[in-house]
Amino acid sequence: MTTTTTRPGLAPRLSALTKVVELGPGRLDKKLLAEANGLLQLAGHRLKLSSEHTVVALAGGTGSGKSSLFNAISGLELSPTGVRRPTTARTHACVWGLEGAGPLLDWLQIQWRHRFSRASALDKGDSQLHGLILLDLPDHDSIRALTDTEADRLIGLADLVVWVLDPQKYADASTHRRYVTELAGHEAVTVFALNQADRLTTEELAELVIDLNDLLRREGVEHPSVVPTSAATGRGVESLKSVIATAVARRRAAIQKLEADLQRLEQRLSQAMPMGEALSAPSSVDEARRMGLTDALCDAVGVPAVGEAMENVYAERSSQWVGWPYPRWFAKFRPDPLKSLRLEDVGEEIRGITTTSVSAQSAEVANAVQALTDGLSMGMHPVWRTAVHQAARSRSSQLPQALTEDLTEVAPQLDRVPGWWRALKVWQYVLVAAFVAGVVWLAAGLLMPGQLPPALELLGDSATLPWVGLMMASVLGLGALSGIASRNFVELGASRERERLEREMRRRVAAVSTTMVVEPVERELGRHHAFYTAMRDLSV
Repeated sequence: MTTTTTRPGLAPRLSALTKVVELGPGRLDKKLLAEANGLLQLAGHRLKLSSEHTVVALAGGTGSGKSSLFNAISGLELSPTGVRRPTTARTHACVWGLEGAGPLLDWLQIQWRHRFSRASALDKGDSQLHGLILLDLPDHDSIRALTDTEADRLIGLADLVVWVLDPQKYADASTHRRYVTELAGHEAVTVFALNQADRLTTEELAELVIDLNDLLRREGVEHPSVVPTSAATGRGVESLKSVIATAVARRRAAIQKLEADLQRLEQRLSQAMPMGEALSAPSSVDEARRMGLTDALCDAVGVPAVGEAMENVYAERSSQWVGWPYPRWFAKFRPDPLKSLRLEDVGEEIRGITTTSVSAQSAEVANAVQALTDGLSMGMHPVWRTAVHQAARSRSSQLPQALTEDLTEVAPQLDRVPGWWRALKVWQYVLVAAFVAGVVWLAAGLLMPGQLPPALELLGDSATLPWVGLMMASVLGLGALSGIASRNFVELGASRERERLEREMRRRVAAVSTTMVVEPVERELGRHHAFYTAMRDLSV
C-alpha cells in the first residue's frame, strides 16, 4: 500500500521550494540550487513510495560494532562481521513486512542478494517492527571510496539514522565534522547508539554518555537521543529496538526527515538571500515612475524643443500667407528673420533630432533608465539589484534609435499649408484689388474731371469721390482687421498644433519606454516578488 499523506504544511513548503528553484538560477549559488533541486527530487521519490515502511540506517565507522548490532536487532546473522579488520563493504537490508517494500528497496539501490525478510514465523514477538527496513551501511570511514560514497548516499536517503559509536572513537573528529554538525534540527530522526558498552564499567559508561550528550549539544543537536548498547551481551538492544519501533509505529519518520532537511535548507537559503524588507519592494513600476521615465526620455530626445521649433516655424511661415499683404511686401526690404534664426532648416533638424548627437542622447537616455532602476531596486539584495539594472538595460543600445525612428514618423511637415490660409490669401488679395480700384477711381476723378469717355463718366464724377474714399478706408480697415484676426488664429493654431505634436510624441515615447524598459523591469520585479513570497512560504 502506497500513500503520500503528509502533515499540513509540508506540501505547500515543497511547492514553495519548487518555486525558489524555478526562480533561483542566476540569483542563487549553483551549489545551493543543486542541493535544493536534489531535495525536491528526494521528496518526490520518497513520498511516492511506501509510507508503510520506515527506512532505518545503521551508520558508523570501522570497528564500531555496527554489523553486530544489525544482527542483534534482526535476531539473525545476516550481515558478516570481520575478525581481523571488521568492515562492511555492501549495504545489507532486513525487512519486516516485505509487501510493498520492493520499489523502495530498488530506489535505495539495495542489491537483491543483500535483501533479507523477517517472515512472521521468525518474528519472535517483533510485530512492533512490522514496516521496518533496517540497513547496515558500509563503514563511512572506509578506505574504499566506493563504500564511503554509498554510505553518504544512503545516510541522505534514510528516514531515520542510528549512529553507532564506540567508546574509543565516539568523539572522532571526522565523524562529527562530516555528519554530526549537519544534524541540527534532525533530532527526531537521529539516534546515537553508544555501542560496546560491555567494555566499560557502570561509572565509565555514565560519564561517557554525559560527555557525548554535551558534545552533541555543542555541535547543535539540542535534544540528542543516546542509547548505550552492547551487541555482544545484548545490553540496550531492546531499548534501541523500542526507539526504532516507536518511529516505525508512527509512520512519520520519512515526513520528519524531509521536514528536517527542508528546515536546514531553508536556513541556508535565508542566509544567502535574507528576507529583510524584500517583500516591501515594488512588484511593478508605478504610474509616477512611468511618468518620470517618460518625462526624462522626452527631455533626452528634445520633445519640448521640437514643439517650440514647430510653433515658431508655423507662425513665421504663416506670414507668407495670412496678414495684410502691404506690411508683408514692405517686410521684404528688411532682413528675413527666418534666415537669421536658421529656421528654414528646422524640418530636417526635427526629422533627425537624435542622429546629430547620438552619443549625447544615449548618455541622457541611460541616465533616465538608471534613475528609474535606482529608485525601484533600493534596499534589494545586490544580486537582485544587479538583475533589475540588467533588465532595464537589456535593450538600452536599441532605445535611442527606436525613439528616433518613432518620433520621425510624427515629425511635422513644416511646408504644409492649411486650406484656410489659401482662402484667406484670396480674400486679402480681393481687398487689395478693391483698394487699387479705389485709387484708380480717385486718380481719374481728381486728374481728369469731365475728360473721360461717356462710358467712364462715373469715374470722373466728383460726387462719388467721397464715397470712394470711404470705401478705400473701409477696405484698409477690413484688411488690417482680417490680418490681425488671422495672425491670432495662426498663433492659436500653432499652440494647438504644438500641444498635439508634443502629446503624440510623448505618447510614442511612453510606448517605446514601456516596451523596451518598463516591461523587462517589471518581469524582474515580478520574479523578485515571487521568489521572496516563496521564501516566506518556505519558512512558515
